[in-house]
Amino acid sequence: MAEGGEEDLPRDAKIVKTLLKSMGVDDYEPRVVHQFLELWYRYVVDVLTDAQVYSEHAGKASIDSDDIKLAIQSKVNFSFSQPPPREVLLELARNRNKIPLPKSIAGSGVPLPPEQDTLINPNYQLAIAKKQTSQPEETEDEESADPNPAPSKNPSLSHEKTDVPQGTPQRVSFSLGAKHPR
Repeated sequence: MAEGGEEDLPRDAKIVKTLLKSMGVDDYEPRVVHQFLELWYRYVVDVLTDAQVYSEHAGKASIDSDDIKLAIQSKVNFSFSQPPPREVLLELARNRNKIPLPKSIAGSGVPLPPEQDTLINPNYQLAIAKKQTSQPEETEDEESADPNPAPSKNPSLSHEKTDVPQGTPQRVSFSLGAKHPR
């Protein structure tokens, strides 16, 4: 980071730069100092606001050090939590491990749990909307075309289907684990 303009910085910015340097951080963007200052100011305002509320609740005329200590302690308790003691975690693990694992499917390859316990079952549905075929409007250019076109001899090319009403979405689902025929 360039050290130009060091004397123009406010006292708090100089303190943040000194803290960064004392922690071994020599290369950083100038925005980092401003971000730390914003975080610092926001934290101080939150603590002082809480201390003022505690002071008013106690019926005091002004904030004292006990109010500030209580505000800091409540902020630490709210923001940071200690993990449970080791004994509690061991007891939870013993209780959880009493439940046996599901039986595996015997077969070749990697043994897997029963299908109802796996993620390879179909878990989604596709909604495929049928396209609506519209009749083109006749224009003057179409008058020269054959007035009686021959019907298509291939029924698979026909666009008319009577089994499903047009515009009705179809739902399709299939298993991800299914093998494709070759």
